[in-house]
Amino acid sequence: MAEKNDPPLHGIDEDEALRIILEGTAKETGGQFFRALVRNLAKALNTKGAWVTEYLEDSKRLRSLAFWFDKDFIEEYVYHIAGTPCSTVIKEGRLVHVPENVVALYPDDPDLEPMGAVSFMGYPLKDSDGKVLGHLAVLDSKPMPEEPRVVTLFQIFAARACAEVQRIQAESGVKEREEKLGRLIDSAMDAIIELDSELNITMMNAAAEKVFKCTPDELIDESFMSIIAEESSLKLPSLLEILSVREEGNKYLWIPGGLEAIRNDGSSFPAEATISKFEMSRRDYYTVILRNVNDRLEAEQRIKTLSEETQYLKEEIESLHNSGELIGESTAMKTVLNDIDHVAATDATVLISGESGTGKELVARALNKGSRRSGKPLIKVNCAAIPSSLIESEFFGHVKGAFTGATQEREGRFCLADGGTIFLDEIGELPLDLQSKLLRVLQEGEYEPVGSSKTYKVDVRVICATNRDLESEVREGKFREDLFYRLNVFPIHIPPLRERGDDIIKLAPKFKEDASRRLGISLGPLSPEDIRRLKSYEWPGNVRELQNVVERAVITSTDGSFNLSRALPETGTISTETASQAGESSIRSMKELQDLEKQNILLALEGTGWRVSGENGAAKLLGIPPTTLSSRIKALGIKRPS
Repeated sequence: MAEKNDPPLHGIDEDEALRIILEGTAKETGGQFFRALVRNLAKALNTKGAWVTEYLEDSKRLRSLAFWFDKDFIEEYVYHIAGTPCSTVIKEGRLVHVPENVVALYPDDPDLEPMGAVSFMGYPLKDSDGKVLGHLAVLDSKPMPEEPRVVTLFQIFAARACAEVQRIQAESGVKEREEKLGRLIDSAMDAIIELDSELNITMMNAAAEKVFKCTPDELIDESFMSIIAEESSLKLPSLLEILSVREEGNKYLWIPGGLEAIRNDGSSFPAEATISKFEMSRRDYYTVILRNVNDRLEAEQRIKTLSEETQYLKEEIESLHNSGELIGESTAMKTVLNDIDHVAATDATVLISGESGTGKELVARALNKGSRRSGKPLIKVNCAAIPSSLIESEFFGHVKGAFTGATQEREGRFCLADGGTIFLDEIGELPLDLQSKLLRVLQEGEYEPVGSSKTYKVDVRVICATNRDLESEVREGKFREDLFYRLNVFPIHIPPLRERGDDIIKLAPKFKEDASRRLGISLGPLSPEDIRRLKSYEWPGNVRELQNVVERAVITSTDGSFNLSRALPETGTISTETASQAGESSIRSMKELQDLEKQNILLALEGTGWRVSGENGAAKLLGIPPTTLSSRIKALGIKRPS
């Protein structure tokens, strides 16, 4: 390492500098991480000062998260960027290195001269969308000659600082939402109790504390059976059985006859009650709501809405910790990522198309994350998973008595998404009779619950996804043309994995690391043979199939070796023994196989009048999805004769 009287960055041992900074920050998070980072960065790079900031865009100021200068910390350092070298870093979003004469170059910076600054280097902290969050900088009272290897080291730790800034921001957002959720629950007039899968109490609101005359510490982790009468407890097993077989969106029940609850002092009281079930992190939870009989009708709808919002909020909080990211450097994926950057911040309706398993929901999440509505939940609806008779109720809700089984009023998904975003997956499965009602929401921002004549206004951004060829569906009368053009404002097509070049080399190691960490299995890197086998497979199930195959290979691994032998589906290759028995004349080259495939597709197209999709299309005849056939036609250079 260089001595302190040497020029900064001069004679630096990069490995030693890396060790100093890593050891100094490895155990720290938050504010302590930033303090450790700048102190050790200044020491490693032999500079007089180092600081990391967050950018306050509204006021065009930088606020230091930590500032180490002349062997001490400067607290609460906030300054306007105008006239400073930091301004160039922030506005242009690039590395700025001033080897010497920084005061002469930036004479309007009021702090450089008092600090004795001669040289400066700063690097922006950017999020995944390219937005500048702040910067990392160093300065010194001596010239700072250019040293590319040290600049690379500096950029590495700027990236680490950026990750910590984003983590703190995400954590702050989660805490704010949890606080809001807590206030919502505690403001309810009825007792709300959350139970785990063993019916032990995990949470209760202020009204529950009041009605049971106890503190949460006295009941948390206690069995719910201990606070209800024996006769009431006999009702629960049959109710839980009914909830277990009900479809999603309908997992709630009114408890017949209510419950007899027992207070902490031994007294009891009758209560009308509901029980609902939801899943979180692959675990079942139940929400029991004990309602004041006299106030039930008035409070029922508000509490029911609160229960549903609780479930969505928990899912959203969980997604912050386990959300995937779009990975890819192929030209096709760069186009997708560029499209997301352009449209995310707008309120434009987006239609995402692509084969099953290509990651359409990930694109929807990325669009929501980059929008001004990101503070609201992303409400997801799988149009293919809801019975056609219930889709309208799921979308728009219903009033009590609207149909058989509608025992209470219920809000729909569009109401829950008001002010936010709704993601309609498999939009091509939407029945024709409901397409007109969806069109009205898109055009007028209005809907009517089932069984109601009252019109409600809603402000929702719509993102749709499909693996169907909607243009063909329109031509065949299976999808409304006016709805298609309303949805197709900004189309994004996700390419299948087989058309993404070497993206599989990026995706497979990421999936392997995730599965290894989750399963607690330590594995080495993928071998060249593993990569060759992965690249030679066609991946009809796309990225989802790749993820599943990699996880199977991790599960069946032995002696720390990745095991594709059992995980990878049969690819149709001929064994050595079979090839020997068949004779060399039966073995075909890849060119011959491609010619055979091309000839087979041509026969199917000619036999169907060059119709690709539909009941009488070539895709149906070949037994493959229309999108797959379209991709193969393009890849094999098949053109319709003029």
